Order: sequence, then structure tokens, then C-alpha cells
Amino acid sequence: AATAPRIPPTRLALHHFDVNYSLQLKDLWPSVRASLLCEQKYGALLNNFSAVHHVTQELELLNATDFVSEAPKKAPRSQRGAAAEEAGRGESRSQERSGEGRTAMQAETMTQAEMSPPLRPSISSNIKCYTFPRGDITRFRPARPDALGLLDYYLMDAASLLPVLALSVQPDDFVLDLCAAPGGKTLALLQTGICGHLAANDVSISRTKRLHQILHSYVPKVIRETVSVTSCDGRDWGQLQGSTFHKVLVDVPCTTDRHSVMEEENNIFHKRRTKERQMLPMLQLQLLMAGILATKPGGEVVYSTCSLSPLQNEYVIE
Repeated sequence: AATAPRIPPTRLALHHFDVNYSLQLKDLWPSVRASLLCEQKYGALLNNFSAVHHVTQELELLNATDFVSEAPKKAPRSQRGAAAEEAGRGESRSQERSGEGRTAMQAETMTQAEMSPPLRPSISSNIKCYTFPRGDITRFRPARPDALGLLDYYLMDAASLLPVLALSVQPDDFVLDLCAAPGGKTLALLQTGICGHLAANDVSISRTKRLHQILHSYVPKVIRETVSVTSCDGRDWGQLQGSTFHKVLVDVPCTTDRHSVMEEENNIFHKRRTKERQMLPMLQLQLLMAGILATKPGGEVVYSTCSLSPLQNEYVIE
């Protein structure tokens, strides 16, 4: 008997995005679509625990710039709120005060327009991430170890830093990274040098092992020992350690749009994962609620995804 040809999950993903995002983004979708299908550009997050002065000089000679420090210079003050909102569409984020409503639990949902400029000195002065100019597809060399064996920078999608910057960690804050693996955002949080305590959790044991590897490669032992790494179901965290943290990052599992249109392996648009994909918004909501419950009164939660889908962003928040 003839069998129907197997449609690659990348093609299924692109078709899904064509149908939905073209309605959402309208005239912007063709350029966004082209960006999703282009080779991914990385940023180099400098490791402050390594000897980075010569690395900074090396990267600047290659015409790379620290986008964290450059961003406030490029955007006029009147446009920063709009710029933060536009950036949030790629790496969607939302800040909430701990609780459920302004009156019921002294809670406050902050829109991007209400947010103060996202790059505050307390954190942006310590985090440095170098990127090449738009249109420059130069690749960074692999990271190198210093005399102590610590790698000099970590390659990551620069947009992944936006939730960390939005979290605006203050000195001695207790911070929770609820869905931490593979570890880029946890490493960025440590680069601030001001966390009073950092808890990094991920439900996947194998991905948590990757997190341990990153910490071992980039962070001195004395600092690693101050980080609590766990492999719990994030949905239960509010019951395990409720009202404990000043800042909580909830970077939830999502459709990971770029990966879905570029990679066959571990693709959530594979037909056998249809049910899992459909249940994502419910999982995301449960994780967000757990993050809110884990936050001290008056604390802040940042929710983020790697998806453009309103179902996984605005609708979860609302």
C-alpha cells in the first residue's frame, strides 16, 4: 500500500507560521520570515570571571561592539519605550509585580510603555555582549580558556540577554531562574556580580547536566558553590519555596520559532509532538503562576519566550 510522503517538521513549522504570523505581522512578515530562515548570528557574552581585557580589544579590532552599552546611545530617550516594546516581540517579555491584581494582592502588570529604560546601570555596566554590525556575518572564534581554565566568552543569541536585562537585578537580590538550562541566562545573571543568591532550576536532568558543564567552564568554584542547581518540575516551585525571591526569570519552553524552521532534530512540529505543542500555553501559564508564587511581595517576574506567537506571549500574561 502506498504511504503518504513524510512532511518534514521544518516545513510544517514554516507553513504554520506563514498562516498565522502573516495575519499577525502583516507587511512585516516577509522580512521577519527571511530573518528566521537566515543563518543565526551570535553574540559573545564576555566572562567577567576570566581575564577579558585583551578579549575586548580583540573584538573591537574586528569591528564588534557591545550592544548592551551601545543601545542607550543609539535610541533617543523618547524612543526607548518603543524600542523595548519592539525588541520584546522577538524575545517577548513581561514584568509583573508579585500577586494577581493591583488591588487584590498589591500586584501590578507593567506594560513595556510603563517600564523604565531596560538597560539600567546596575546591571548593564557589568554585562557586556559583543555583536557584529547588521549585515556582517563574521563568525566569532571558539571561546578560549585563560590561565585558570575559564573560557573567555559564551556564544549565545544576543536577544536572549533581553530578559536578563529586563529583570534588572539589584545588589543582594535573591534570584530564581526557573527554566534555566542550557544555562546562558544563568551565566549572564552571574556576570552582574551582585546576586545575593541564585537558584537555577530545570526539569530536564540531561539539560541540567549541560548547565553544570557551563558553570564549570566559566565560573570559579567559589562562585559556583553559591549557585543552587536543581531539577524540579518548575510548576511546583511555588509550593517548594514560595515568596522567597526578589526576582524570578520564567523563560518558558516554547515553539522556539527559529529552531523549528531550521532544525529537524528535536523539532516540536514533528507530528508525534502535536499534543505537546498544543499544550504549551497551558504549561507556560502554570510555570508563570509558579514563578509569581515564588516571588516575595513587591518582587518582579520576567516572562520570556523565543516565539512570536501571541498565544504563548500576550495571552499567557493576560
